[in-house]
Amino acid sequence: MCGFIGFTGIIDAREAVIRKMAERIAHRGPDSDGFYFDGTDDKNSVTLGFRRLSIIDLENGSQPMVSDDGMTAIVYNGEVYNFMELRDELIAKGYVFHTRCDTEAILHGYEEWGEEIAEKLRGMFAFVIWDKRKEMLYGARDPFGIKPFYYTVTPRGNLLFGSEIKGFLDHPEFELRVNENALRPYLTFQYSATEETFFKGVYKLPAAHRFVWKNGKLTAARYWDVDFSKKTSLSYDEAADMIDARVHESVNAHRISDVKVGSFLSGGVDSSYITATLMPNDTFSVGFNFENFDETSEAKELSEKLGVQNFIKHITADECFDAFPTIQYHMDEPQSNPSSVPLYFLAQLAREHVTVVLSGEGADEIYAGYEWYDEAGAMRKYKKLPGGLRRGIAGLAAKLPYFKGHDFLIKGSGVPENYFIGQALVFPEKEALDVLNEKYRKGPSVRDITDPIYGRAKGLSELEKKQYLDLNLWLPGDILLKADKMSMAHSLELRVPYLDKVVMAEAQTLPAAYKIDGHDTKAVLRTAANKTLPDAWAHRPKKGFPVPIRQWFMEDKYYNLAKTAFASDAAAEYFDVPKLMKLLEDHKAGAARNQRKIWTAYTFLTWHKQFME
Repeated sequence: MCGFIGFTGIIDAREAVIRKMAERIAHRGPDSDGFYFDGTDDKNSVTLGFRRLSIIDLENGSQPMVSDDGMTAIVYNGEVYNFMELRDELIAKGYVFHTRCDTEAILHGYEEWGEEIAEKLRGMFAFVIWDKRKEMLYGARDPFGIKPFYYTVTPRGNLLFGSEIKGFLDHPEFELRVNENALRPYLTFQYSATEETFFKGVYKLPAAHRFVWKNGKLTAARYWDVDFSKKTSLSYDEAADMIDARVHESVNAHRISDVKVGSFLSGGVDSSYITATLMPNDTFSVGFNFENFDETSEAKELSEKLGVQNFIKHITADECFDAFPTIQYHMDEPQSNPSSVPLYFLAQLAREHVTVVLSGEGADEIYAGYEWYDEAGAMRKYKKLPGGLRRGIAGLAAKLPYFKGHDFLIKGSGVPENYFIGQALVFPEKEALDVLNEKYRKGPSVRDITDPIYGRAKGLSELEKKQYLDLNLWLPGDILLKADKMSMAHSLELRVPYLDKVVMAEAQTLPAAYKIDGHDTKAVLRTAANKTLPDAWAHRPKKGFPVPIRQWFMEDKYYNLAKTAFASDAAAEYFDVPKLMKLLEDHKAGAARNQRKIWTAYTFLTWHKQFME
């Protein structure tokens, strides 16, 4: 796990600049750095910087890595789990390897297969290759978006790219501005939901995309996608056996390392299954001293049953609020999922003992674990009515003023395009517009963001449409972003064995009835996990990573922190401050539960102070 930064074009003191840019992201790679310079004019020059966290082949594998003939150079962040198979195939074709690193397999793979190398990689990755012969940059991001990749084009037409946006701040051509169109969707989704980030002109390369930069132009294309169209003929029990075998295989592939490996452990099935399969020496858990906000006892109990060490930390409110500016700095963009905070402390705890951890992210998306995917008994009964009738009723309800039962009828249509935006919904769209000043109401609507994704999911079942949206929006925008940024803030490599394209190739064939069975979500995964885990862990209801923000904002100390932020000049620039204050006052008085709205606005203002003030 590492970090890279780079740019095209010639600038004054470019060595000093790239060193400073790389130092900004030193937390991603504290073990060593490296630099590459090529070209003498704007049209054919590139500068690469790299920070290394040594995981495999500790003595070798420094980057940027240059081919034997000097014609290609690579910077790369991530882990490729099939690199030994690729290595053997390339050696048979005559390539010479000087390291045991996956980096070299990607570099020689590009020499052999060109742009198709991205499709051959199994793992998490973002990389850039400079092809000196073609005078072009080629790069790609992994299928799920586990590793980040940002880029921007400067006013002079040069490309800046890297693992973190903050790395651009020290480049003399970078213009630091807020993207005025990012705030509107953020208030609803709780994360940056568009390709353009909160930094004007800075973009995310979407997951499963590769790109070419040539002659001052960037072109990107998708190289992989989930395909729910074909269903397995396996019985339920056979499917559970298939999943169990695949999870064990994936965990085994993800354990490769020359440094110590541990695992995150909550009381839920996802991380428990990974832990029981991996059987590491060390596991790590965090919680809060609030009722219903602590699963550390379950994690400790499972660790004792497995005979592994469990390290636990209980986090205080003061620790969370004190660390929050640093958390938002590392996040790069405002991201108001409260679970980012305990994840920050969990990564900090783990890094005291290991360099690599395995975690359970992704199981809910690929095996359908979220409550949003399931339906209550009343909805199941309602859906026995003909689909055309339900859709007609929903269309009529959508045109009427809000009334009790409105949302039920909309959801009862069975058309998620009209009601489902993913696992988070903070400010309903009308409320988001109402609380913003006019200048910041012009960003894309929810439908502007979700419709193109749903457009690729035509013909799928209602459940699979929801999964597809989450796999393309919520997973890379929220879950994986915070996993990468919070772990890398502490120079910790986090690996996610469920999010493997080989695992997905099998999971995407599962029929809906295997995933949601009327009793459990991700039912067949739980059955598979039960082969390794006791019943209590395999079938425990999903709890998430709860954080007591509702209670905190009712306490004077943290209420006043939010009130001070809401009274700031920055708040007045972006928000209708009286409406923001009313959310806070109503919450403090117990008249409403506005904690997520307060936290989302507070998060943005905290981020703004870190980067823009």
